[in-house]
Amino acid sequence: MQKMKTLLISAAALLTTQLFGLSNFQSSKTCQKCHPLIYKEHLGSQHKKASIFSDPIHKAVWDTHPLKKKELYKCAKCHTPNNKEAMVALKEHKKYLPQDNGASREGVSCVSCHKIESIKHNKASNTNILTKDTKKLFSARESEKSVKDKKFQLSRDFFGMVTKKSGSPYHDIDFSNELFYNGNVCMGCHSHKENAHKLKVCDTKPQEHPNTKETNCISCHMPQVKGSFTTMYDSKTHRYHGFSGSIHQPQILAKYVSIDMQKNGAGFDILITNKANHALLLHPLRIGELQVSIDRNGKKSSLKPVQFVRVLGKENHPAPPWIADKILKDTQIQAKEQRKIHFDYKLQKGDKLSVALGHYIISTKVAKKFGLDEKLTKFVLLKEEHFDVK
Repeated sequence: MQKMKTLLISAAALLTTQLFGLSNFQSSKTCQKCHPLIYKEHLGSQHKKASIFSDPIHKAVWDTHPLKKKELYKCAKCHTPNNKEAMVALKEHKKYLPQDNGASREGVSCVSCHKIESIKHNKASNTNILTKDTKKLFSARESEKSVKDKKFQLSRDFFGMVTKKSGSPYHDIDFSNELFYNGNVCMGCHSHKENAHKLKVCDTKPQEHPNTKETNCISCHMPQVKGSFTTMYDSKTHRYHGFSGSIHQPQILAKYVSIDMQKNGAGFDILITNKANHALLLHPLRIGELQVSIDRNGKKSSLKPVQFVRVLGKENHPAPPWIADKILKDTQIQAKEQRKIHFDYKLQKGDKLSVALGHYIISTKVAKKFGLDEKLTKFVLLKEEHFDVK
């Protein structure tokens, strides 16, 4: 028993130094030892790919942004929060350009999120306030919600034959932070962003449709999936840390959208219901699209697609987010909205309808302008339904 404790303490001391030492950079790889499934999911996430060195669209926007000439990478606040050098420069209003190093390529790391103590709400954009406790990480566990300082404990049951472990030997855990239960921990970066012209270029509108305990950022984008969250013991399930969204694993979000069909006179209607607390697509570059095809006696025909867009502009012309001062057009499907789309096409008994709802990450025009890979212009399916006409 004593030998096991000694080994665990030695290993903990080494890993704790890596996690919370004076290093400028705390890698998520350090967490892999105890959380291999979560680490693997995180590797494929947009959080991990948030920097200009991993996200080609973010890089393309940054390369044309006027702040690049001024050497002011303000995007670090949400795109590379683990890079302490960038964050200090941002706080002190000093010049800083992204450096191709481990800290920048880390994007949004495990520690970046699990050290968020509170959110400072600002008019232009919110700010994450991190705990100053160098050993503390926040997490959620309903059965221990009152525990603010969970420390590692090792005990034996059944006459010393079974070893029980509780907590982590590498960090303390605070289970009492309400932000990790109601999903508002995400609101430091995913609430809104207002440009210099006081236009909200992106906005989840949390005041209109706030997170609830049952439906929030975490419950929707991080559902419970099979597999233990730690190697310390078998928890059976864990929160998905790939962060499903419009790019990565969108099918996980399909349950928050319903598609129905109704015959209407000489035509028919497609009803799309968005059950989410925010617009179906939030990024101004995303283009939603509804595709409908009909199979009649083995012969397929496609109807004209219907697109959903949000166009930012200035002087009645489309403009990039930092120049725009108005919204020229917004046909995106909003929070809790049911959109009815009519098609003047007379259906016949035996027709088979295929209805697909998805989006384009960027348009072909934007891809050509920024020299981006054509793969980014491919249709990404969110949900598909099939209807038999009777």
